[in-house]
Amino acid sequence: MAKGERRTRAPRRVTRRQRTVIAVAVTVLAAIVVGYFAYRAQANLPGVQFPDQGNLHVATADSPHVQYNSDPPTSGPHLPYIAPWGVHTRPIVRELQVHNLEDGGVVVQYNCECPDLVAKLKAIVDKYERHVVLAPYPGMKHKIALTAWTRLDTLDELDEGRVTRFIEAYRGIDHHK
Repeated sequence: MAKGERRTRAPRRVTRRQRTVIAVAVTVLAAIVVGYFAYRAQANLPGVQFPDQGNLHVATADSPHVQYNSDPPTSGPHLPYIAPWGVHTRPIVRELQVHNLEDGGVVVQYNCECPDLVAKLKAIVDKYERHVVLAPYPGMKHKIALTAWTRLDTLDELDEGRVTRFIEAYRGIDHHK
């Protein structure tokens, strides 16, 4: 080698095996990252999740069917039509509520003689043209229940932020199989 000449190395070739190992490592890392964020998103969803009881149609509200696994119900047998979206002054039969949930609805229900609370709930529900129902639900253990497909949240005092967060999390998600 002459004075002042530099020795250059030939570029090192990456073998097929090394490329495969790198690709597998990147894929595993990406799956871990996606899985972590999916888990965190699921963990942060409002309400308690109940097992899905399917979406069987029944002919009438009196038709025999499996017992619901939550009260108010969050999935299961239901009538082949829905209750109108919006504010109701009479209770909605459970088999009708469930079809609203299946169609992406959120049902907000209350159990009290409390016109001030009902007015506040109505103000929240009125913000949504579709996919939200407000109705009384006599006999319920809590003052307020929020239901969506397989989800239930109950409150004994109004928390407007919590109600809105529940509605925003589940409203409009269709659950037809």
